[in-house]
Amino acid sequence: MNPFVSTVSTHAIPPQAGYIFMVIFAVLVLAGVIGQWLKRKKGADNPTIANLNARVYAWWIMTIVLLLAFWFGKTGTVILFFLISFAALREFLTLVYQRRSDYAVMVMCFYLLLPVQYYFVFTEWYGMFSIFIPVYGFLLLPIIASLSGKTEQFLERTAKTQWAAMISIFCLSHVPALMNLHLDDFPHEQNVLLLIFMIAVVQSSDVLQYVWGKTVGKRKIMPSLSPSKTVAGTVGGIASATVVAVLMSPITPFSPVQAALIGLVICLMGFFGGLVMSAIKRDYGVKDWGNMIQGHGGMLDRVDSVCFAAPVFFHIVRYFWHG
Repeated sequence: MNPFVSTVSTHAIPPQAGYIFMVIFAVLVLAGVIGQWLKRKKGADNPTIANLNARVYAWWIMTIVLLLAFWFGKTGTVILFFLISFAALREFLTLVYQRRSDYAVMVMCFYLLLPVQYYFVFTEWYGMFSIFIPVYGFLLLPIIASLSGKTEQFLERTAKTQWAAMISIFCLSHVPALMNLHLDDFPHEQNVLLLIFMIAVVQSSDVLQYVWGKTVGKRKIMPSLSPSKTVAGTVGGIASATVVAVLMSPITPFSPVQAALIGLVICLMGFFGGLVMSAIKRDYGVKDWGNMIQGHGGMLDRVDSVCFAAPVFFHIVRYFWHG
């Protein structure tokens, strides 16, 4: 496709997506009622109940934002994830960088790599979208870093920047890129359902791992990386989210078996993504990437699993269902 041809769409989301959001809102209402009942019964000072209510509140905000973005189609979705990438990149670089000499590198990430990558998504220029950061970005960032003349920990500093660009920009940009796919026997205008499927399955895995871990989880799975994750919580959450994937298969081009396999893969990638991002936080001695979202920490704390799941999901769909 010509990279200078863009398509701006503003339209209502597909009916299937509307039903899904209605179910989500109903679940949030129920969770809010239960949370307030537990608050009155157990007391406002109970940390578990307070965390539950904060999470429900945060999910209300995030769900409404997603609904508004999807309502405006491809344009709204690209803008939303551009802003999410910006927030994630800011959190990542704020944590890992302290040197003034690296200022030019950070400027390059924010004002060149980020907007250009999302320009390629918006204009459906897949060739450049897929190689811009892994090739040109990876070559450019160390060049800019070397121009500072500072050689102390040069390789470490360069790797941090490249990793920030890969996670916060490249990986996350695969979410709105799903809107560009042209699949066999699946209407292009319903591609937003692919986003909803991927986000719903991965995020439900996170939530269900938390629920299973709090109810039956005892044995820690990786206490040095994520003290709150348990074996029962992880297995139960991923298995339950795989069932969610099967239940959502009618809105996708996948059969129930295919949806189960894809759901399992992206849930596992989300789980490993959470471990990797937790390892980085532990290395720097922090619990959360930030405090942007009440009850959920920073933006990266919410999208760490999506960062790892989105590229895998995108390429599975593109390679096996692309028309």
